[in-house]
Amino acid sequence: MKNILGTLATILGLATLAIGCSPKAQEPVESGILSDGEFSTDSINVLPFSRGRFIKIDGSSTVFLISYEAARRYQQKVRNAPAIAVNFSGTGGGFEKFCAGETDINNASRPINSEEMETCKANGVQYIELPIALDAITVVVNPENTWAEDITVQELAKIWQSESEETIENWNQIRESWPDRPLNLYGPGEDSGTFDYFTQVVIGETGSSRQDYTKSEDDSVLVEEVSEDPNGLGYFGLGYYTANWNRLKSLSVDNGQQSSQPTVEAIKTLKYQPLTRPLFIYVNAEAVQTKPELQEFTQYYLEDVRKWVPFVGYVPLEKDVYELVSQRFQQQTIGTVYGGELQSDIPIEEMLQQESVF
Repeated sequence: MKNILGTLATILGLATLAIGCSPKAQEPVESGILSDGEFSTDSINVLPFSRGRFIKIDGSSTVFLISYEAARRYQQKVRNAPAIAVNFSGTGGGFEKFCAGETDINNASRPINSEEMETCKANGVQYIELPIALDAITVVVNPENTWAEDITVQELAKIWQSESEETIENWNQIRESWPDRPLNLYGPGEDSGTFDYFTQVVIGETGSSRQDYTKSEDDSVLVEEVSEDPNGLGYFGLGYYTANWNRLKSLSVDNGQQSSQPTVEAIKTLKYQPLTRPLFIYVNAEAVQTKPELQEFTQYYLEDVRKWVPFVGYVPLEKDVYELVSQRFQQQTIGTVYGGELQSDIPIEEMLQQESVF
């Protein structure tokens, strides 16, 4: 079987993706969604229908696909909706802006970390942590790669650990049966939550990755690079794979107990470990109180996302989990249940029972 996950596009109905194949393909639309550029209050205010009301969203390029679609649908549904600026600068880059009070929502592909918590606290920026979907970091190669169908977590660690820099440079250095061909690596940069999550769960220490690879905070760039390089290997969020499944090949990941493709079932049952993860939005709590448009948009986001998030390439949470998340928003619960740490092996519903800390 050439590629099990190639069928996921049919399962999720991705042929009808409303947002196209990548963020770069999207253009600002008449509804007032702005993307692919720095925020500009002036540019937002020139939109006559916004009447000076706007919402600023930044952060993870993985979650960008979801928040952009939420904004697009909201603009179509709500008369006189505010302008919504949706950008991406990586989870870490987004938290820098969010904790400085520059944005209303931060998209995050990992929980807020302890350093970011301290920055937000020092700046008096309180936040509401809201899980919105499940993702699976997908390991991909070029379709012309005929030798690799699966890869172990140990092999991924061998490839990406800092000690392998300028040392592990050929495919046969990973597995003897693989050919003596150059190993060209593509992955997210240090501001990416995907980078943080991957290095933590695969290598064991955040930030411990090798640096001699092609990096970008824009996952669509990584898609293009791997799709054009027969010797390439990369990783990024599932949504970017499912939108480009005919141009890439995903590898089954063996965690020592089982080998699995990032299918819906494997993600929901936590079999695709350790690369299954929750995705979040963090909402500025004070802005929710002072900007009714932000409260209304976030409420719509939480109520509606389960219906269409599969069409963006991600896996919805269970209905009862969304009810817990909505309750968290309604009660304006401040802080994080993750305590500044990754908890990759604990279900979201269990985490939401934990006490929040700020």
